[in-house]
Amino acid sequence: MASETEITEFTLNIEILVAQKKTSYTDAIILYCESLGMEPEVAAQLVSGSIKAKIKREAEELHLLPKPKSKKLPVKPSRT
Repeated sequence: MASETEITEFTLNIEILVAQKKTSYTDAIILYCESLGMEPEVAAQLVSGSIKAKIKREAEELHLLPKPKSKKLPVKPSRT
C-alpha cells in the first residue's frame, strides 16, 4: 500500500511533467514510469483522486468516455 507521502510526491512529479512537456496526464504517467523503470500497475496505486479526475476529463474530451449529462435545461433562442 502506498503512503500519503509517496502519493503526494508522485502527484507533484506528474503535474510537473504535464506542465513541462505540455502532454496529457496519461502520457505523463507513462513517461514517468519509463524514466524510473516502474511498472504502470505500480503507478496505478499512486494516482491520486485529483489526477484520476483530470484523466477522466481528458478521456471525455477525446470521446473515450461519455460526457456527463448537463443538469441545465436547454435554452431555446427567443423569437424576435
